[in-house]
This record gives sequence, C-alpha cells and structure tokens, in this order.
Amino acid sequence: MKFGAVPVQDAKGAILAHSIALPKGRLRKGVTLDADALRKLENAGISEVTVARLEPEDVHEDAAAELLANALVPNAKAANLRLAPASTGRVNIFATEHGVAEIDAAKIDAVNAVHPMVTVATVPKLHRMAARGMVATVKIISYAVPHSVVTQAMAAADDALRVRAVSRKRAALIQTQVGDSKDGSKGQRSMGMRFDRLGVTMGPKTVVPHQVDALSGALQDAAKEHDILCILTGSATSDLFDVAPEAVRAAGGEVVHYGMPVDPGNLLFWGHLGDTPVLGLPGCAKSPAMNGADWVLERMLCDVPVMPADVMGMGVGGLLKEPPSRPTPREGK
Repeated sequence: MKFGAVPVQDAKGAILAHSIALPKGRLRKGVTLDADALRKLENAGISEVTVARLEPEDVHEDAAAELLANALVPNAKAANLRLAPASTGRVNIFATEHGVAEIDAAKIDAVNAVHPMVTVATVPKLHRMAARGMVATVKIISYAVPHSVVTQAMAAADDALRVRAVSRKRAALIQTQVGDSKDGSKGQRSMGMRFDRLGVTMGPKTVVPHQVDALSGALQDAAKEHDILCILTGSATSDLFDVAPEAVRAAGGEVVHYGMPVDPGNLLFWGHLGDTPVLGLPGCAKSPAMNGADWVLERMLCDVPVMPADVMGMGVGGLLKEPPSRPTPREGK
C-alpha cells in the first residue's frame, strides 16, 4: 500500500486518509475518491490530500477483516456467535446465546503476532456472556494489508472463538438458618439475579435448619428436579468437614474441593450428587457484587469442566473489589 500526500487531480480511486471539512458537509476518511468527491475538493480550494492507494497484492481493510473473522469463526451458528458486517476495517463478533466465552488464547496471540496492522481483541477467557454481548472485535488498522499477511493470520486463527451456551437451566438454592438468623431473602434475591442474567430458572426459596440431616434431605429432594444445586449457609463453611460439606456426603454425594484463592470467595466448596453439580457458596454470595463463586458457577452452568487446579489457578486477578456489606473487612477499623 502506498500512503502519502498527492495533488487532488492525481487522487482518483485512492482512499482518503483523513476527514476533510467542506463548505457543505465533509468527506470522511476511508471514502474512495471518485470524480464527484474530487470536484468537491477542488471547489473548496483544496489542492492536496493524504491518501492510501492499494497495490495489486493488497487486500482492502473490510475484506481482510471479513476473511479473518470467518477464519476465527468458520461455523457461526455452531459456535453460538454472530459476525456483524465489516465497516472501517472492523468486524464485531457477538454471542447469540447466554453462556461463557471459550477462547483459544494461543491462537489469538498468534494472529496478533502476524502483523501490527492485524488485530483481534476479545473478552477474557470464560467470561460470562449475555446473548447479543460482544465477544471479540477484528480490526485491520491500516486501509489495506498484503494478501500474504491475511493468509497467515487466517491460518493462525483456525476456529479460535465460540460461546459455550448454558446447559443447566434449572437451579436450586438451599439456604440454612442458624437460630433466629434472617429468613434468606437477601441471598435468594442476589442469587436470583445471577441466575436470571444467564437465563436460568431458580426454584422456590428453601431454608432449612443449619444441620446435616436437614440439609442432606433438602439436597436429595432438590436433585430430583434441578440441574445444579447451590448451598448458602447461615454460618460460614469453615472446614472441609463442616455442616454443608458433610450434608453433601450424607446425601450420597462427593465433595471435590474446598477453598479458593479469590477474595471475596475464599470459603467455597463444590462437589456433586450423582450427575448434579453441588456448589457450596461463600457468604459473599448474599451480595450481588462479583465474587469467586461467580466464576465457578458460570462454568458449571455451561458444563465447562472445573478441576481443583482450575480454581487454584485463579489467584492472579483474584483480588476483587470488597463489597461495602462485607461483615469482616480485609482491614480492620
């Protein structure tokens, strides 16, 4: 691509590099200068313009962006994605379903390493997506790039993006009550918001005494009609053998892991009752603010495998904003 200032009479067919104000209206950058545009420039007394002129081996920015976007998402329907039309060298990529973004970071890095003028930006890996939310944007910075660059970037892209849609759409929240503690309305409301934004239906409010037998029975009943079980205890789970984990075992389930290096969210545990995931929520889940449990819950709702190593790898970036309602702040008064 050739770029630079040229006399207006020599600019026909070139791409205008910078917007120009005219006595009536303006010519916007990126427009291909035809005879009518040149006449407007001359009538405005403009003798020179900065333009980009494509060479035979170049691919126009819009065409290059479309080619790369289609390489990133070769089957949009299967990937639960939608590619917007190219404009100004950009193609935006949107989710069509609620879920989490599955992104091959190594492939995205490889695309971005091909040429500085070829870029792809995405949301973080396994980021929660609402339908119609933007997952990624492809942007060709220059007005054109060589065909060889486009070919190399497309090869690197190779089906790197998709949305894993929510598959567990019926959730149960079981809360426990200690003595005369609150009735669970706050937790029900906050968790309802979490489920609602992912299109998940939450069962009726269920509050049982903070006892192993009562909680295990409630878990067994809920497992008959729900795809995922969440426990929010009236007293924090302080050990792998505290009331809530023991109730999961008493119900015939298994506890896989306890604790996570995310704050707020440390006191999380999870396991399963048969094929149904069970998530023991930390007390901070009573607040709608982001906490570590959100990251695990969102993956479980989309049937993304969660292993202990996945959670223990969340420490970098795991220091989250502390909610004002937190009963024990990080720093004492």
